[in-house]
Amino acid sequence: MPTSLLSSLKVTARPEDGSSNPLVQRREKLLTKLGQQKILATALIEQEVHTFYREKWVKNEETGEKEKVKVPKKVSPWFYKRNNRYYLEVRSSNRPLELQKGMHAIEVGEEDALVTTIETIIQAVVAGELDPLLTKGKKPGAAKEKTNSKNQ
Repeated sequence: MPTSLLSSLKVTARPEDGSSNPLVQRREKLLTKLGQQKILATALIEQEVHTFYREKWVKNEETGEKEKVKVPKKVSPWFYKRNNRYYLEVRSSNRPLELQKGMHAIEVGEEDALVTTIETIIQAVVAGELDPLLTKGKKPGAAKEKTNSKNQ
């Protein structure tokens, strides 16, 4: 009896898509932002200016066709200097995360320690240590619970 071609293939169930999980999406977004902060911290230490860019579709006036151009993007640093010491705030949805009760900032110390501190936070995010903080608040635009006043 001849063997079918399909029997020679390994058939498996469809793997889950992690991108539909809101926690994974928030974690990935935070990791992207932390990567930007690491670049900004490195530029500060090396006394350079770094500009981030995003791509934008623009209609060419001469040809009338749309083309992609790079446009500067404003990225604000999450670290700041007070009393000759640097502090870092981990932010999500443009709000600082409350790392401990009533405490939002991490005392970094000297500017040389900024990059290592950010790398430590990146490792913590990958390990899932900040997941409770990322799921704490509702994401903007999330569906609100509807109350039906007629049934009450």
